[in-house]
Order: sequence, then C-alpha cells, then structure tokens
Amino acid sequence: MKTDKVKLLDVVALTVDLPEDKLFKGQVGTVVDILADGTAYEVEFSDRNGRTYESLGLSADQFMILHFEPMTTKV
Repeated sequence: MKTDKVKLLDVVALTVDLPEDKLFKGQVGTVVDILADGTAYEVEFSDRNGRTYESLGLSADQFMILHFEPMTTKV
C-alpha cells in the first residue's frame, strides 16, 4: 500500500483483481473494521443505492486510500 495509515471509514480502491469474489482492480469500498492489530481490514463494497454486495477482509497491499482533499505532502 502506498498511502498513509488506514483508518475506519476510509474510502479505498482495490489495486488487485479478486475474481473469486467478483471484485476487480479499481472498485471502491469503505473500511468498516480494523482486524488483526491493523494488519488486515474489513472492506465493504456497496452499490449506488448503499446496498452492500460484498464485504471481506483485505491486507493493506490489496488497496489504496482515496483522497478527496488537496494533500500538502506526498504519501
């Protein structure tokens, strides 16, 4: 992962394909739980109506945090 520390409710995008879960690089989800002392994260993927279609544990190297505000330093 090439970003800062992952926090609850961070919006993230997959950096890998997970075809067994029907999820692919670029799909956007939300961190809903921090697992295993911060070595894994429960990420929820929802449709435009807010209905969850997948929720699974991911390691930090499988996603990147999306930033919606200007950043003052490079991450």
